[in-house]
Amino acid sequence: MITSEKKKFEEQYRKHQMMLENHGMREATVDSYSRAVRRVAKDFDCCPDSLTRDQMKEYFNRLAKSHSWSTVKCDLSGLKFFWEYVLEKEWDWVSIVKPPQFKNLPDILTISEVETVLNSVRKLRYQVFLFVTYSMGLRLGETLKLRTSDIDSKTMRVHVRDGKGRKDRFVPLPQATLEALRYFWKTHRNMNLIFPNQNGTYESIRNADTPMDREGAQQAMKGAVKDCRIMKKVSVHSLRHSFATHLVEKGVQLRLIQEHLGHANPQTTSIYTRLTEPSFQNQSVAINGFVGKMKINWSE
Repeated sequence: MITSEKKKFEEQYRKHQMMLENHGMREATVDSYSRAVRRVAKDFDCCPDSLTRDQMKEYFNRLAKSHSWSTVKCDLSGLKFFWEYVLEKEWDWVSIVKPPQFKNLPDILTISEVETVLNSVRKLRYQVFLFVTYSMGLRLGETLKLRTSDIDSKTMRVHVRDGKGRKDRFVPLPQATLEALRYFWKTHRNMNLIFPNQNGTYESIRNADTPMDREGAQQAMKGAVKDCRIMKKVSVHSLRHSFATHLVEKGVQLRLIQEHLGHANPQTTSIYTRLTEPSFQNQSVAINGFVGKMKINWSE
């Protein structure tokens, strides 16, 4: 990219990031939308503002052949934002690229499979982390951000802060989960974080102000699933899907599951009715019913 083009691109790129932040986008969204702009600039070796509609069609055609449709959709959203808020132009993006709508059902672990996987995790911090994620139906990032002050043992609920869409919610705290949290907390005694950064000495872990690495939890889940010879395509997030499905199986109303998971749209929650047959029953009793019966041999 020639000097003049590079300078112009850097100015527009900074404006793009500023506009994303001003629109309250989360850090992960800012990163992915910014990457979309960098990718197209690198591909054409020029500032994107000079690209034509035909060039963009050509670009997305190549992108769809080399990347997943989820990447294509993400880049489409990032470039659309760039055109509208940085260049202040409007394009008919549908005529440029229209990713297909996939409605794949997620793979779900049975309760016994979840139990088997958790018992195959070799490190206590990941074992407890995955158990907490499953037993409260949390997203990976929500579990990482849990603080000691979020745990209310009197009302037996947990305050989940800054979830998807920057929304807070309360979820029931199973007795077995509370006991696991207390057991694990005694290994680090960090006064603020439930899952503190594990690098360094005991003293540095106790005073850590950042959570442990998310990659470690993902790799622990992957390794445990492999060791169990489970052939399903599952990840840490599959624990959340599995938990929701088990709630439906236990008869919890779909509306309560929607609130528990923090879904803005009830249609998002309704997918679980396609994985099992619903009936009706008290939520907290149902959760304690199957979480409390799981036999976990906690690692040393």
